[in-house]
This record gives sequence, structure tokens and C-alpha cells, in this order.
Amino acid sequence: MRGGQDGVRAPVLQFTNCRILRGRALLREDLWVREGRILDPEKLFFEERRVADERRDCGGCILAPGFIDVQINGGFGVDFSQATEDVGSGVALVAQRILSHGVTSFCPTLVTSPPEVYHKILFIHERQRERQRQRQREKQAACRDPDVGLDPSSPGPRSGPKVLPQIPVKSGGSHGAGVLGVHLEGPFISREKRGAHPEAHLRSFETNAFHDVLATYGPLDNVRIVTLAPELGRSHEVIQALTARGICVSLGHSVADLQAAEEAVQSGATFITHLFNAMLPFHHRDPGIVGLLTSDRLPPGRHIFYGMIADGTHTNPAALRIAHRAHPQGLVLVTDAVPALGLGNGRHTLGQQEVEVDGLTAYVAGTKTLSGSIAPMDVCVRHFLQATGCSVELALEAASLHPAQLLGLEKRKGTLDFGADADFVMLDDSLHVRATYISGELVWQAEAARQ
Repeated sequence: MRGGQDGVRAPVLQFTNCRILRGRALLREDLWVREGRILDPEKLFFEERRVADERRDCGGCILAPGFIDVQINGGFGVDFSQATEDVGSGVALVAQRILSHGVTSFCPTLVTSPPEVYHKILFIHERQRERQRQRQREKQAACRDPDVGLDPSSPGPRSGPKVLPQIPVKSGGSHGAGVLGVHLEGPFISREKRGAHPEAHLRSFETNAFHDVLATYGPLDNVRIVTLAPELGRSHEVIQALTARGICVSLGHSVADLQAAEEAVQSGATFITHLFNAMLPFHHRDPGIVGLLTSDRLPPGRHIFYGMIADGTHTNPAALRIAHRAHPQGLVLVTDAVPALGLGNGRHTLGQQEVEVDGLTAYVAGTKTLSGSIAPMDVCVRHFLQATGCSVELALEAASLHPAQLLGLEKRKGTLDFGADADFVMLDDSLHVRATYISGELVWQAEAARQ
């Protein structure tokens, strides 16, 4: 064996003839992968005295960290806010289809819904998890004694909502992009800036504010982001309670002034949901939530991130340029994609609302109110690059490194540094996706790249 070690060792893959996005620069280096992680070739050479087991020529393409979408409501006919009997299959379908757009991880997003929808989605997933646990218990029992069935002392299925994930966190792979956790957008938002969220189901915080949150959503297991309006009474105690549980709080669908937004950040909020959309417009005497991009009243060391829908509809190119130039390192590209993504013109759903798609725009049916986007992530990256004139490196990081930093995952995701997960996308010079890899495994490849 190479290196003088005994036993079978995992193969080393070497991706050659490529430019790697690393350290905010495109470097002409090879990418080394083993057991799903990015490998330091110097340690491989000098400590293990090994070389690659397989080399793959990338044809001069760019290798960038896999895209991360922290706000996606569904797609390809799947509505994450519809409590069907098979929510898991819908999430899996979207996870598989977005691989072709370079997305390797995402946060399924639920829009404002009645409490029974949140709880039903939770209960559906609990029943699925319970069936999995029961099969595992049966398997373990069979291993102990082939004649023994389910251990009678094991707990059986329980009724009602459980303290278990609404949509389970799941690693990515050949089956699809990984699920990082749920993004709950609403119902604790402003009526004036509700956008496509149904007014009948909006809520405010009552006397025991965080208890009201739990009563509305049910368990918060695997919830990763909550969007709320900071001007709502008792919002600060809710922000503090959520952040104490490791949940990212985002400010959005709000009429908050700058002072209220700054106080929310001081309480722990770190994100702004689709900047410029569903919030007060910028005003020179009170810039509102937008003013957080240049505020000097943020806690020391606190970094504010903000989502941008760069689909060519939601945000004028001039507004994209203003945000980018004011605070480039906080910009997070999101799709805010609706179930109509990939389906074309016609009527579709978004939670409790009906949506009408006309060309490249989705509206609440019968109105001119925008209702999410139908642009996939790679399209948003290309439009952002063209609209802002930023570097290719920054455009790619806005869809990878920045969302990873927002979620505290920058050591594993959104980077091609040594030791990180080998989730990456292969792109041509015009930033069209040629192939997508998760844990070093090819999970999608363009037809032309196969020839």
C-alpha cells in the first residue's frame, strides 16, 4: 500500500485543468478530494506519500463552492406550505431538481399559514420518522434474535405534534441537495407590508410572546431561520429567545424605522429578508431597515447580512448596485422561488394564495402584487454579475460563502478550503452550470459535458 499503511484507504480524486474559487480569488490550482472533504495536497504528498487515484480534467472550467439558497418556497409544482400527506417526497423532488442549478444546500421556506398547517406538516414528518424508527427497532431486534419481532418495551407511535423536525435536516447526495433547516417567513409580520402573505393568518405577539411563537409553529426542531417584523410589540424578547436556540432571526415584511431595526440587531437579529422588498422605502431622514447596511449602531463584531432577489424583476439594477457597493460582504443571493419555478405561465399556489405567472413574473392572482420569483439560483448569479459589474468571485460568493457565514457553516459549506465538505459546482466562463458535486460525488451533469 502507498505510504506504507495497511488496509484499504479511500481513493483520492484530483480535479485538474480548473480555476478554484478560494480566498476570494480564482486560482489555477487542482482540487483534491477524499471521503467527501477537500484535501490538502501537501499533507498527502509529504505525510502520506500518496498521489491521486483518479484524475478528472475539468476543461478549464471554474470550480466554486456549491450554491446555498436560504429562501425557497418550493418549485416544479411542489409547495412547501401545502400540508399534503407526502411533504417529504415534495421536498426531495425540489432537492433533486435544483442540483442542475448548482444548489447543493437549501432552506425550505414556509410562508404565512394557519397554525394547523404548521402542525400538520410537523405531524406528517413525525409519522414518517416514527415509521423509520420502528423499522430500525425491528431490524435491531431481529439482529438480537431472528425469532423476536419489535421489542415490546420500545415506545410505539405517539399522537399529536412532536418535538421533532418539521422538515428534517438532511445531508445532500445523489438524491438531491442537502436540507439545512426550515425558514419560517411569517406570520409575525406587518399587515401593511405583508406582500403575498394572506392577511387573515397574520399574527402579533401576545403577553407571553415566545409561548405564542411555540403555539403557532409547534416545535422548533430544525428551524434555521425565522422572518419577523421587529416593530411588533415584544419582538425583542422573541428575537432573544430564538437566537438563544441557535435560530437565525431575519427582519422583513416590516414598516420598522432604522431605530427599531438597530434595536432588533442589538437583540440578536442578523439577516434582512429580501432587501428593498416588503419594507419601507429608503428615506434620507429615516432609511428604515435599509439603513442597517451602513449603520454605526450595531454591536461590536456583529455582521449584518441581507437577502437579494436578483431575478431582474424584484430589484432594479440600480438598487442592486447601491446595496452591493454599500455592503458587499453581507449580500446573500436568494431565489425566493415559488412552486411555479420550472412550470411556465399559468395559475399555481403559494401557501394559502393563488399565484399567476406571466412571463418572468409571478403575481398574487388578480393583483399586481409580486409573489416570489421563478428564477433559479444560477440565473440570479448571472443577473447579479451583469447588473452590478462586480467580480465573478464576489457574485459566486454571494450565493455560497455569504449564506454559509449567515448560518455559521463557513468552515464546512460555502468554501473550498482544506477540510471543508466537497460540495462544489463546475461552471463555464459565462457561469452556466456544467456539473454539480456533493461530497465529491457527481450528482448532476449537463448533457453537453457528458459527451
